[in-house]
Amino acid sequence: MDRKIALTGDRPTGKLHLGHFVGSLKNRVGLQQTHDQYIMIADTQALTDYFENSQLVVDNIVEVVSDYLAVGIDPELSTIFIQSQVPALCELTMYYMNLVTVARLERNPTVKAELTQKDFGKSIPAGFLCYPVSQTADITAFKAEVVPVGEDQLPMIEQANEIVRRFNRLYNTQCLKEITAHLSETKRLVGIDGKAKASKSLNNAIFLSDTPEIIKEKVYAMFTDPGHLKVSDPGKVEGNVVFQYLDAFHPNADEVSALKSHYRKGGLGDTVIKSLLNDVLQQLLQPIREKRAQLKKENLFDLCFEGTQKARSLAEKTLSEVKTAIGIDFFEKRNFYQRNH
Repeated sequence: MDRKIALTGDRPTGKLHLGHFVGSLKNRVGLQQTHDQYIMIADTQALTDYFENSQLVVDNIVEVVSDYLAVGIDPELSTIFIQSQVPALCELTMYYMNLVTVARLERNPTVKAELTQKDFGKSIPAGFLCYPVSQTADITAFKAEVVPVGEDQLPMIEQANEIVRRFNRLYNTQCLKEITAHLSETKRLVGIDGKAKASKSLNNAIFLSDTPEIIKEKVYAMFTDPGHLKVSDPGKVEGNVVFQYLDAFHPNADEVSALKSHYRKGGLGDTVIKSLLNDVLQQLLQPIREKRAQLKKENLFDLCFEGTQKARSLAEKTLSEVKTAIGIDFFEKRNFYQRNH
């Protein structure tokens, strides 16, 4: 039985952190056992808002791939490739741009939220506004039916399926496949400051490559309950970042539940729960950090080259099918005619 294709990826704008680990990386390690998985280093997409700092994007490609391998993504099971090195993706994007309006892109809740965060004002780069179209090209190029995402990305999948359905209906074809979102079981990880999400750009995350000293420093700086002034005071668990991280990473849910009850009653200090969380995270991240340190830069680029060659081949096949459906496969027809006459 053929395995379904899954596509996922990351923008190489910095090293990956615990939010990525619980939100997607653990999923990918599991998915590679059950799906044909393509993992994209989305450098083209990163340039939509880092076009004035392209070197940052270039430098972080190796960092992201290092994090992939360190957490257990196996290049024998998952195809890792660089987006900018697959030209068919740009051409597919151009064709799909005709199937969506600017107004529809502006209504996309994910785009609206990110535009607010980026604070572009009226100077929105066209590439940024249109990146849902580019994402549709990325997914459909590989005939991916499964895309692991967080809940905030569901509008992107909805918009991609709108483009797929319109293309198939308009050109009377089924060459593009509809997409199913694969949601993580873990809720989005908040930042260590208790605000928004853990994020590279907000500098409120614990990175997979952080040293033991930095991890401890970040854990002890975490937001807890401002009303929990004395150990004997009853404390609030809701909104308490330390407990949110314990929920996400502690292997014993019953122990965490007992700690929450104790904290609510009073008699449990913030230092105790922070010390426990530090121990849990140190144990989780030590083998990841050690494996990461053993990787060599040149080997990572060789790996990306091989994966990109495979990705190119599949994307070009889909592009050919799309052009045939539209009716602009002129030279494909000509070559076929010449070969047979």
